[in-house]
Amino acid sequence: MYARRRHVYFVMMGTCVGLFVLAWGVVRLWSVPAAVGMCLAAMVIPPVAAVVANRRGPEDRWWDDPSGDPESDEWWDELDGRKRPR
Repeated sequence: MYARRRHVYFVMMGTCVGLFVLAWGVVRLWSVPAAVGMCLAAMVIPPVAAVVANRRGPEDRWWDDPSGDPESDEWWDELDGRKRPR
């Protein structure tokens, strides 16, 4: 799922860059208000892309959820400074 989120992020950011380049390289020659509108639309994309990329999927490990792998859980508990009952 991480790869899918990363792919969506890069597509969104590529669209953002494309809108800026097209707006001020091509569209402004015909319509400055349209170019400004494209830039305003492109301005909204980066925060949305960051939210999409950092969204936690259903299979992602949350900070205190056990993963089911005893060795991995023990390692995470050691990093967190917690003692597990044996």
